[in-house]
Amino acid sequence: MAEKKPSFEEMMARLDEIVRLLEQGDVPLENALSFFEEGTALVKKCGKQLDFAEQKIVKLMKGSDGKPVEFLFDENE
Repeated sequence: MAEKKPSFEEMMARLDEIVRLLEQGDVPLENALSFFEEGTALVKKCGKQLDFAEQKIVKLMKGSDGKPVEFLFDENE
């Protein structure tokens, strides 16, 4: 059976947990290195997901000529 891929939110929650553990300062060096490696892999995966989401949004926001249309961000919307 294929292993379920964690969601973006699950990966971010795990990253938050890793940061909290490392900030405590009482993690043995070997475990800290393991957490660091896991965290950097999660950051990379999350970054890829965010890049993909951005590309999808740009694709959805194409104008009638097929070129991307940029909109100013309005905090009040």
